[in-house]
Amino acid sequence: MTDQNKIKILVVEDDPDMMEQMKVYLESESYEVVAASTQKDAEPLIAPGRFRAAVLDLMMENPDSGFVLSHKIKKMDPKIPVVIVTSVTKETGYYFDKAHDPKDWIKADAIIHKELRFEQLKAELKRLLGAGERHAS
Repeated sequence: MTDQNKIKILVVEDDPDMMEQMKVYLESESYEVVAASTQKDAEPLIAPGRFRAAVLDLMMENPDSGFVLSHKIKKMDPKIPVVIVTSVTKETGYYFDKAHDPKDWIKADAIIHKELRFEQLKAELKRLLGAGERHAS
């Protein structure tokens, strides 16, 4: 598959090891990765047509960096799927469950709790992007 046919995904993760693992995995699944390691570095990358999905760490330089980025992405284009990856449950005991959030304040399409299983990330992206859209750009 040529780079023009690959789906671009924005990945924002401040842990360099996790970022490298996600990048290698997603590229092996024929995605093109646009990477940033902080909210500050990611914000200029948010532009119409730049990427088709986003995978965001929740807590980076600010405890709510992933929420802020998700909000900005959804404000730009509400159809772009956003997956938030978080270890907040492990660190605080709080479990985010979008399906049971009556306020709907989490502007993300899926939340994956760390320890991240890449098969789970793959399944969420496939579900959110649609099985027939893998070859669309």
